Amino acid sequence: MDSQLIKTVNKLQDAFATVGVHNPVDLPQIAVIGSQSSGKSSVLENIVGRDFLPRGTGIVTRRPLILQLINRAASSNTPTSPKNDQVPSSDAQENQDEWGEFLHLPGQKFYNFNKIREEIVKDTELKTGKNVGISPQPINLRIFSPNVLTLTLIDLPGLTKVPVGDQPKDIEKQIRDMILKYVTKPNAIILAVTAANTDLANSDGLKLAREVDPEGLRTIGVLTKVDLMDQGTDVIDILAGRVIPLRLGYVPVVNRGQRDIDNKKSISKALSAEREYFENHASYRSKAQYCGTPFLARKLNMILMHHIRNTLPEIKAKIQAALTKYQQELLQLGDPLSDGSNSGQANLVLNIITEFCTEFRTIIDGNSNDLTSFELSGGARISFVFHELYSNGVKSVDPLEQIKDVDIRTILYNSSGSSPALFVATTAFEVIIKQQIKRLEEPSVKCINMVYDELVRILSQLLNKQFFKRFPALKERFYQVVLSFFKKALTPTSKLVTDLVAMEACYINTAHPDFLSGHQAIAIVNEQLQAKNQPAQITDKQHNGTTNGVSRQQQLAALQTNTHSSASSFDSNSDQNGSFFGSFFSGPKKTKKTAGALMEAPPATLKAMGALSEREFMETEVIKLLIQSYYNIVKRTMIDMVPKAIMLNLVSHAKEELQRELLSELYKAEVLDDLLQESEFTQQRRKECKKMIEALQKADEIVGSV
Repeated sequence: MDSQLIKTVNKLQDAFATVGVHNPVDLPQIAVIGSQSSGKSSVLENIVGRDFLPRGTGIVTRRPLILQLINRAASSNTPTSPKNDQVPSSDAQENQDEWGEFLHLPGQKFYNFNKIREEIVKDTELKTGKNVGISPQPINLRIFSPNVLTLTLIDLPGLTKVPVGDQPKDIEKQIRDMILKYVTKPNAIILAVTAANTDLANSDGLKLAREVDPEGLRTIGVLTKVDLMDQGTDVIDILAGRVIPLRLGYVPVVNRGQRDIDNKKSISKALSAEREYFENHASYRSKAQYCGTPFLARKLNMILMHHIRNTLPEIKAKIQAALTKYQQELLQLGDPLSDGSNSGQANLVLNIITEFCTEFRTIIDGNSNDLTSFELSGGARISFVFHELYSNGVKSVDPLEQIKDVDIRTILYNSSGSSPALFVATTAFEVIIKQQIKRLEEPSVKCINMVYDELVRILSQLLNKQFFKRFPALKERFYQVVLSFFKKALTPTSKLVTDLVAMEACYINTAHPDFLSGHQAIAIVNEQLQAKNQPAQITDKQHNGTTNGVSRQQQLAALQTNTHSSASSFDSNSDQNGSFFGSFFSGPKKTKKTAGALMEAPPATLKAMGALSEREFMETEVIKLLIQSYYNIVKRTMIDMVPKAIMLNLVSHAKEELQRELLSELYKAEVLDDLLQESEFTQQRRKECKKMIEALQKADEIVGSV
């Protein structure tokens, strides 16, 4: 049962490797780490009992080697009769009871372990070139033998400090990053190999293990080169956990030295020598059963089995979760349109158009399922344009900011024509108010453009959906059709809004109930004048009538004054200024009051230059009050009507007519093939998802059978 657990994990590793996808599930495995000269390769060969790993100076292991050891007695795989090219020779490396298999060469059995070494070198160079680069792509090797315990080990490149020869400058970082990828996974057991004849505190393997496993809960230490320690020294303190304690402890081993390897000393002899060393050494004699390679293999086998047993429920759950995730993604990617039938394509386009228009409407109406609390979106942004930006923009327009008092005075005289006015001229008020109303056209048109931008924003948001990523040509065409539809709707919307401004300007409704009447305006100005303690030119403030409109009769009544006082007032004005228009002309006074002097031709350009007379001041202030009052009415109307006009001709029009437009442009047999060309990304991603689902389903079956 226990070896069955390790076989289960092996099968899971293979399930993902054969499909060629990255394993999304963190499987229990033993990662072998250590510095280049720590003796990792020798430890692994001793565990297997065979010479099969590449040797040499520098980085020998340049790709991770996933080594699956399978005890033949526990394996259902029995060796088939060797093929002609694999007939065991008398080579000591060959034995029909033991063989290796590479995952990248399915069905091929290697009885000659020298050939296994050659294949590892060959496949490494295939992926990394003959230089000294490294690759994270693993080599999967299975070894079937009656002499091994079922075990899975990952041999990783040795840690190095300084680049040598052609090695890349960042070789240390490259190797470190690759090792960290394997050992940071919480399900990885770290086998840290350290030479016993160096200071344990300087061990690269233990230092790296400590980074990812600070408590030492999943790290097991292997002490190599115990036989090379100085006379009278041993590793007893380390084994007792008094130096750097590890929960899983340390195992001392004795490997073949370089001279033994050069002299072709067999591993079986090396293992016997190891046993004798520990049984006869004064320090280790009492602990010999806990030392050496066979004990290490048994210990690793036990640790791995316990670890697998504990993590299996979690692995099952992770496989299920990953399977669900990839199945959902595949569902979103949809089936490939392989049949090319027009009816299938037409239905797909119809569904996409319907879904798009429904989503468009719900986003504007605010009924969307994916409402966010993070920011305003869709219809809420259009509302913000209307009720914040446009409303405040219109309110901030001051009708008098561009008109000086002298301009009003000039218009007043111009509007009177050849007869000097006896009362406030309505013409002057109308001329100015019409000019000012036209200024509201700019913010109103700007409001249309802002809403248009918001509709385009919604369009872009909808085109980011999964099915548009699938069909880039359809997405592009959708964008063009909807954009041109919005642009077409801009013309009638702009016309309606500019017409609203023109309507306001073409008819000034002085009978509006909210409009300040002429006599009210005059009363206000009179109060201002009295407050300044200036003699009032208008004394009679008793007016009859209740009409709000500023009619000619009311103006006449308002400006009617006591004839004598009025006459004396104007007389004095006449005397003071020399004429009724006295204040209008500015410049040096003529000293000689002869007829000739006064009869010079008027200047080419006549401008109001002098100080305002009291009457002019009063009339100007009345006009200003009336303009402010009426302009406020127009502002309220525009703030109310412009959003309605934009909603009618642009937003509501889009909600109601967009589907019809899309159907007429896209729902045509002749364009379906072009529109439904899938993106390369979709095709690639679908393949990846299918591969991943296949691997996960296999994995699900494997764990389900345990």
